[in-house]
Amino acid sequence: MSTGNMNLTLKVWRQKNSKTKGALVDYKLSGISPDMSFLEMFDVLNEDLINKGEEPVVFDHDCREGICGMCSMFINGRPHGPKDLVTTCQLHMRSFKDGDTIVVEPWRAAAFPVVKDLAVDRSAFDRVIASGGFISVNTGNAQDANSLPIPKLQADAAFEAAACIGCGACVATCKNASAMLFVSAKISQLALLPQGQPERYRRVQSMVAQMDAEGFGNCTNTGACEAECPKGISLENIARMNRDFASAKFASEESL
Repeated sequence: MSTGNMNLTLKVWRQKNSKTKGALVDYKLSGISPDMSFLEMFDVLNEDLINKGEEPVVFDHDCREGICGMCSMFINGRPHGPKDLVTTCQLHMRSFKDGDTIVVEPWRAAAFPVVKDLAVDRSAFDRVIASGGFISVNTGNAQDANSLPIPKLQADAAFEAAACIGCGACVATCKNASAMLFVSAKISQLALLPQGQPERYRRVQSMVAQMDAEGFGNCTNTGACEAECPKGISLENIARMNRDFASAKFASEESL
């Protein structure tokens, strides 16, 4: 840990677009405060580059509060960096030491093509959600919440699954670039609630089919996705998705 300002070497992936080759480029930074967030440190880097007449590094960010899931940086071989249960914007420079070399790359997945530098196109996640991540409800006045009692254990599990921010760390850390943790969380948050039952089996079939169509790989069963998830999404969701997928298959065969 460092208490004073730090001098750092950054090795940052620079790439114009998904059609061109990229490379790691070295940058020297000095006077970095340990109280800066990792993204604030990148702001300093980009300000220096702009002042020198060079092109700044493109990276995703939005809320900078660990909510939006945009800050997709692969830092020293780990999504979001060396700390557990934090996003890149919640990572502070006190997690590094004076003189450190920090390697920063984009998410690596065929389904996440590079837009530029550290920014990747994660619209594949949006298409997975659009394929089945919804429920059918009657329009008009909202139903009284007390008329749909939900056991606390189920409500808690649904809430925990819904905490997924869709950052893609699970895909980035998986050697097969699997999206199983993300998709299973989005399926589980509805499958555990009474409002999600009418489309439950159609939903899992549609979302799994879209996941496969987007080019995500198969689950490795190593659990790296859960370990690197900034929100601690559980592998139990993958097991639930697999059970629902099997049930949906049996149900469709019986209807033939």
